[in-house]
Amino acid sequence: MPESSSTSRPAALLRQVGIVMLPGFSLLAQACATEPLHVANLLHGRTLYRLTSYACDSEPVTSASQQTLLPRASIGEAEAHPDMVLICAPAKLPGGIPEPLDMWLKRLSASGVPLGGIGGGTEVLARLGLLDGYNATLPWQRFEAFAAAHPRVRMSEQLFEIDRDRFTCGGGTAAMDMMITLVEGHHGPSLAARISEYFVMERIRMGDEPQQIPLRSRLSHAPESLVEAVQLMEANIEEPLTTHELAEHLGISRRQLERLFKKYLKSVPSRYYLDLRLQRARRLLRESDRPAGEIALQTGFSSAAHFSTAYRNHFGMTPREERLG
Repeated sequence: MPESSSTSRPAALLRQVGIVMLPGFSLLAQACATEPLHVANLLHGRTLYRLTSYACDSEPVTSASQQTLLPRASIGEAEAHPDMVLICAPAKLPGGIPEPLDMWLKRLSASGVPLGGIGGGTEVLARLGLLDGYNATLPWQRFEAFAAAHPRVRMSEQLFEIDRDRFTCGGGTAAMDMMITLVEGHHGPSLAARISEYFVMERIRMGDEPQQIPLRSRLSHAPESLVEAVQLMEANIEEPLTTHELAEHLGISRRQLERLFKKYLKSVPSRYYLDLRLQRARRLLRESDRPAGEIALQTGFSSAAHFSTAYRNHFGMTPREERLG
């Protein structure tokens, strides 16, 4: 991952990393964000990242699971100038942003310090106007409310976003993929791969992968027939059904099915189905060594040539280029 000009520096230099914890933060997400940095130090044999935890006062901070962590410093006492700051907060912020944190983050932003949002940390940055004009993401449960509240932020539904001097993620284990990707940008792919192996990760997920939102959450207000249509598509990737066959299975007309897709998914059935198949193909290309021709057949394409054309039209690169990248 190429670094932005604001974060690039000689690889040998130590990075001071501030970890801000707000009450109700996810202990899992916080650990997924910080442990890769600790392991980077361990595997490299020297300290690449020095972590300092902050809170809005000197009192212990209670996580969502009712466990407490004692910060090393309070925001008001923070005289050090970290090289990078992570804000760990609950997915749904209970109140306003404390003034000391507001002033500190704005001062760091003005100095060009990279700022990251873990879970609700994205909303903290957005409320302060520090994500205006940036690509950003957050836990999927907050997509709709966040998009309405922060129209100047280019919200995505991906696992994580690294956009210049801002990095945000969907919380949970997505924080680990994001931080390992940042380490890769700082110190190269070899160290990143070793960190992944240390955590027994099958692979490092990429930021452009979508968050896996439960189907019934995505379609919570949609008729059951639409949910069943998508379930049928997901169950028939290798041998796709036609729109007419889908409608017959559901006992509705083709036109009714097309109206449902247009109203609730802003798409037509054939296009939505193609996207599902191509996303599956992309995962197989990234996660396996199977030949592209075999993956084409497994995702419902009659030939490698047809698959390659559809893949390029959708993702802007061929399957071969995807693997080389």
